[in-house]
Amino acid sequence: MLYHLYDLQHALLTPARIMAETSRFIYQNPWNPIAHTPAGRTLGAGAEMISRLTRRFGKPEFGLHETMIDGKTIKISEKTILEKPFCTLTRFYRHARRNDPKVLVVAPMSGHFSTLLRGTVEALLPHHDVYITEWIDARQVSLTEGRFNLDDYIEYVMEFIQELGPDVHVVAVCQPAVPVLVATALMASMNDPKQPATITLMGGPIDTRISKTAVTELAEERPLSWFENTVVTTVPCYYPGGFRKVYPGFLQLSGFMSMNLDRHVGKYMDFFNHLVQGDGDSAEAHRKFYNEYLAVMDITAEFYLQTVETVFQRHLLPRNKMKWRNPKTGVLHDVVPADIKKTALLTIEGELDDISAHGQTTAAHPLCTNLAPEKQFHHFQENVGHYGIFNGRRWQQEIMPRMRTFMRQHDAKADPVPDADLKASPALRPEQWDEKKHSLQAVLARKKAKEKVQKFPRAVDSSPMVDAAE
Repeated sequence: MLYHLYDLQHALLTPARIMAETSRFIYQNPWNPIAHTPAGRTLGAGAEMISRLTRRFGKPEFGLHETMIDGKTIKISEKTILEKPFCTLTRFYRHARRNDPKVLVVAPMSGHFSTLLRGTVEALLPHHDVYITEWIDARQVSLTEGRFNLDDYIEYVMEFIQELGPDVHVVAVCQPAVPVLVATALMASMNDPKQPATITLMGGPIDTRISKTAVTELAEERPLSWFENTVVTTVPCYYPGGFRKVYPGFLQLSGFMSMNLDRHVGKYMDFFNHLVQGDGDSAEAHRKFYNEYLAVMDITAEFYLQTVETVFQRHLLPRNKMKWRNPKTGVLHDVVPADIKKTALLTIEGELDDISAHGQTTAAHPLCTNLAPEKQFHHFQENVGHYGIFNGRRWQQEIMPRMRTFMRQHDAKADPVPDADLKASPALRPEQWDEKKHSLQAVLARKKAKEKVQKFPRAVDSSPMVDAAE
């Protein structure tokens, strides 16, 4: 019923949206003299605001047609490598003879399309052979394709790794940090010859007990039955996936928006002012971001509920109690991260991350007890939130170069980075995981010391506890 009400609301707003689009076309038309007056720009801005607030945004295109390698423009083509009912493995084929590290970017299945990682892929392309998982909107998948849960997700990840070979480097952005670590552990336990060379976990919920956020608190305070009865609904029959139980994307988006509602309202007010002032560049930047951010997809109910229970309520992975049921055979397998010995591990966290707060991702290191210290690395990025870990200026200038160094350090087959690219984005020395430096307790101690420095700068300015690098 919830889905039907959502569609009904959209249908009822159609006349207002059409009128707003018509007004926007009139008052933003450069051939209309009124469009160049303050009154005309105000009317046009208001019409566009109404239009954007009442429309739905479909899956965007990646739109990555070229990249720069060694000072030359290289064409990019998207190629489908594997097609499965709930996901497509896509390669960004570069029309150049390069032997760069092969990177599999595992996009999150958390309501947004994989194109949210456009900036991630764009920054990786000059130095890597990039593949990405494109998860399919559950309301577009027929019931005849069966169910899809967390066990299926993990199986997909293992199949993609096996397809790309033993020299692949896997990057998990947010939610897939858990299934990627689990898939790697299972392949290690099975002594699979195609275990990945490295895995990079970026802002993922490995252990949500370590630091609380609004997301983790909601999951812990409510029983699983509440989620099943409150946020799970049935896809209407007029969609290809009719009658499938899903966690709808519009509810996930509402949750994300409500967490920072004042910030989003402020962004829209800025957008309105930019339109009135004629600041086209700033207005277009707003459109690009929110066209992506507001495009959402549905998630199968079984995947959503199993993830809530396994990751956010029972914390099975960090407690070493997680099991994986093989979807093909039904056999249960113990998940043992301690079996990982060949695959190097890099964790990345952001100082201002309010989705996967500090400590949740680094929890992967204590689980990999048999992984050599020289294969464990961590990067803590100051002054970035969750989105800034994999998009934006600091991602491009500070995080991506460290990832590139880490991958090439564990890929003897890859060619060296072109000198022109090194000058544009210098490689950073990788920072090794250190319990005394990177644990949550250590970071909190340094944070207290910094606050004390700001309060009494003359007294403790030279305190050895203050670590400027963090």
